[in-house]
This record gives sequence, structure tokens and C-alpha cells, in this order.
Amino acid sequence: MKNAIHTQHTLRRWQAGDEPALVKYANNYQIFQNLTDDLPYPYDWRAAESWIKLCETEINPTTFAIELNQEAIGGVGIVLGKGIRRRTAEIGYWLAEPFWNQGIMTAAVQEMCGYAFNNFDIHRLAATVFEYNQASMKVLEKVGFVLEAILKQNTTKNNKLWDNHIFVKFNTK
Repeated sequence: MKNAIHTQHTLRRWQAGDEPALVKYANNYQIFQNLTDDLPYPYDWRAAESWIKLCETEINPTTFAIELNQEAIGGVGIVLGKGIRRRTAEIGYWLAEPFWNQGIMTAAVQEMCGYAFNNFDIHRLAATVFEYNQASMKVLEKVGFVLEAILKQNTTKNNKLWDNHIFVKFNTK
């Protein structure tokens, strides 16, 4: 296990100038295999520009860059539910591989949960994790999420069927 980073990360809005870091870190098959196909692979400059433009249009931000040493090294965000699921959101996140196993993602997810519950009328946060992503499951458990269900052969990733583990956390306020 790597030593913990002693520099504090921050969550901030994605902004112009983050494109080089996005291309550098998101263009990684190890990251792609753990996320939905919304994150393209290979991840190129055009994808980074589109992402930044989309994030800059948010009036009430739901997506943030994880910054360390003045560089975006990952992202965390929520997708708000609609209609009958309007008090539910799904959380998603990724972190550049050089920063794995250092506690950064656990802290970022914890911070995002607080932000989501304090700024939106959300009662439930859910996270969907592929069966092989044990590190992500550990992050969620450390932050207080509990396993709610396992959806058998629910997702196709890289032309193979996988189980999805659904973790949830409720707003207790």
C-alpha cells in the first residue's frame, strides 16, 4: 500500500484549463473499465473540451473536479433523479491511477455526500459498482454506504455480462 498523501485535496468546479489533466488521466483503460460507457475510451482532447463546456453550464453544480497540487486528478458527481425518483441521486467518481490507495477518493466521496444532502432535496444516494471493483466497494463502505442489492448479469461492459452491486446511503437529517 502506498503512503498517504499529505497534501489536502479540494473539490472544485471543472474549468477551462483542466483539459490537459483530463486527457492525461482519464485516457486510461483501468479507469474506463470501472465506469459507464459515458466516459469514452480513448479519452481525447475533444471529449475533455465537451465535458468542461457541459460542466460550466451547470447553475447548481452536481459535478466536481478533485484537485491536488493545482491539478485535476479525478472527478466526483451526482445525477439527480426525476419524477417519482426526484429525492434520489446516483453518485459516481473516478480518480487518476497514480493516486489510488491513498484515501483521496474516500474523502472526496464523503465530501460529495455532504454537499449533495445539504444542497439538494435528496433522501437517498445510490452507487452502482461492477462486481470486480472491490476498491470502489471499500470506498463506499468507509463512507457509510451499505450494500442494498446485487443485480445479476445486469450490465454489459467490454462485451461481457457483469453483476452490479448497488450501494445506498440515506440522508439521516
